[in-house]
Amino acid sequence: MKKFIFLFAFCITVTNIFAQTDPNQIKKEGNDAFNAKNYPVAYAKFSEYLKQTNNQDSATAYYCGMAADEIKKYAEAVTYFDIAIQKKFNIGNAYARKAAALDALKKTDEYVATLEEGLKVDPNNKVMVKNYGLHFLKAGLAAQKAGKAEEAEENFKKVIPLNHKTYKTNALYSLGVLCYNDGANILKKAAPLANSDADKYAAEKEKADARFKEAVDYLEEAAKISPENANVKKMLPQVKAAMK
Repeated sequence: MKKFIFLFAFCITVTNIFAQTDPNQIKKEGNDAFNAKNYPVAYAKFSEYLKQTNNQDSATAYYCGMAADEIKKYAEAVTYFDIAIQKKFNIGNAYARKAAALDALKKTDEYVATLEEGLKVDPNNKVMVKNYGLHFLKAGLAAQKAGKAEEAEENFKKVIPLNHKTYKTNALYSLGVLCYNDGANILKKAAPLANSDADKYAAEKEKADARFKEAVDYLEEAAKISPENANVKKMLPQVKAAMK
């Protein structure tokens, strides 16, 4: 009788183990938790399901990344969004969310690199366009404020290819201002040469005019995109006057 009871108990235990670890059941519980916005449970269930199924389910990996992000497990979120990216599931948004997780981790270089990779795949993804443009506009303004004109120029140029009217206009305007200021500084430094060395002054004037021409080109492009922009309207005639 004791032997029979032992076997019966063992069978019950084994049955319970299989019920608890059935991947489809775990996934269902994860889906239910996610839909109920119970993200800690959703993450636990999804990650366990993916572990049991060797990370083959790209959609669940994506939602596991979202759940991880909601509970501030940013490193884990990156891992799961990478799986979605590799399997090309909702790839643009997967890149955008991976980048956001990297930003939360303060991994700036990886954040920017992920946005650049993502924009090659999905160039019109609004989230990536916004975040990439904002990053380089801020970096450009910071460099400009610090007196690093060349660095600022490089940052603003990164924004120009983006399909975003406001950011593109701001970048073109900023480039116009930078080029104008550079030209004005060249002329200012060359001013004493006007009477003492005409040839040298003429060479410096040519450099300044080249920068003014760049400024005009940037500002005219900005005017085409945003003809209503007051800053562009004010700056453009000022630069053209400097070329006379």
